[in-house]
Amino acid sequence: MYLHLGQDISVNVKDIIGVFDLDTSTISKNTRDFLAKAEKDGHVINITDELPKSFVVCDRKSGVQGLYVYISQISTSTLLRRIYRFNKK
Repeated sequence: MYLHLGQDISVNVKDIIGVFDLDTSTISKNTRDFLAKAEKDGHVINITDELPKSFVVCDRKSGVQGLYVYISQISTSTLLRRIYRFNKK
């Protein structure tokens, strides 16, 4: 199953490590450091021109090893509801 993150981007649910709210999670210095390092390493994929609301950490992208962070305009509650709805079937 794939999760639509916005624009034309979908990721395999099996590759998702976590779905995080940008407002609440970036309060932590560790999270800010993680996001800064991911951006420096070229592993952040911004898929929105709007105000970002969440980020999704995935374990690979197209078979490439490593973590990737997708910045999305879709709220964490909506993303999690989509995952739950498909897993319930």
